[in-house]
Amino acid sequence: MPAEFRAFVAEQLAGRVERGVRRVAAADLPVGEVTVRVDWSSVNYKDALATQPDGRVARMNPLVPGIDLAGEVVASDDPAIAAGSAVLAHGYELGVARQGGFAEYNRLPAGWVVPLPEGLSAREAMTIGTAGFTAGLSIARLEARGLEPSLGPILVTGASGGVGRMAVAILLDRGYETWASTGKEAAHDDLQALGVSGILPRAEVIAESPRPLEAERWAAAVDCVGGATLPYLLRTLRYGGAVAASGNTGGAAFSTTVFPFILRGAALIGVDSAALPIAERRVMWERLATDLRPRGLGERVTEVTLEELPEALDGILAGRAHGRWIVRVAA
Repeated sequence: MPAEFRAFVAEQLAGRVERGVRRVAAADLPVGEVTVRVDWSSVNYKDALATQPDGRVARMNPLVPGIDLAGEVVASDDPAIAAGSAVLAHGYELGVARQGGFAEYNRLPAGWVVPLPEGLSAREAMTIGTAGFTAGLSIARLEARGLEPSLGPILVTGASGGVGRMAVAILLDRGYETWASTGKEAAHDDLQALGVSGILPRAEVIAESPRPLEAERWAAAVDCVGGATLPYLLRTLRYGGAVAASGNTGGAAFSTTVFPFILRGAALIGVDSAALPIAERRVMWERLATDLRPRGLGERVTEVTLEELPEALDGILAGRAHGRWIVRVAA
């Protein structure tokens, strides 16, 4: 590998963040068993927060953001991961407390590395990325609890975002009657083209209600928003339904009652992809290449370079993401 390579760096400087592409020395790569030439990464909400002065994500300074990556192994001290093999990685401390995917090379612990599943290219893997992985994991958690298409409609909140749109695409391909909630009217045509049964405006989903329970409507929900969406979902679940919750763009706090849990047997399932054990992570990626592969993978995808990252990071914070932004890292 070269003595230096390109990386997108965010550095905190007296209340502001300086962002841009820099030359980074290979000698400064962190310790690890597997060195990867990064071909692709993706843009996530967490990446954008890592480049903000008050983002509360970055735990080192300066930081190469990027919570996921895919590429080719160029050196390995682990016999199970051969040089020349295609791999991906995401979560753990990547792009938060350890240099992330927005660099041409990275060095990783072998226990963070996932072999690229057969049937997925590195570009497709990052089109799925952390967002699609979280969506797939949410659906797998719900199905492990007994969810199946015959039980009724599923609602996905934040459906125009990265996790939400992927969840919609996976659910539709698995035969579920899938409804979407979004505050972005511009995303309606795209969601309807995917095949959703209906779209609920954000105002309906976050509206307060004096009633602890309302008419049973949803067999389950994939909630990518948090905050005020959760009370609505819990009070409108069908008996025995569940919400898989993975997001907090709508806020970290919410208020509900015990009645959905003690009168309808509802469940609130927390979904975290960052610290998921590697064995389960590798199994999930095999499923994302097969039975959980999202419908329309490759559609509504925008490619950016390292130099174009500031616009994409600011755009995702401002809610301008419709589909996925992926990063072509290799020059």
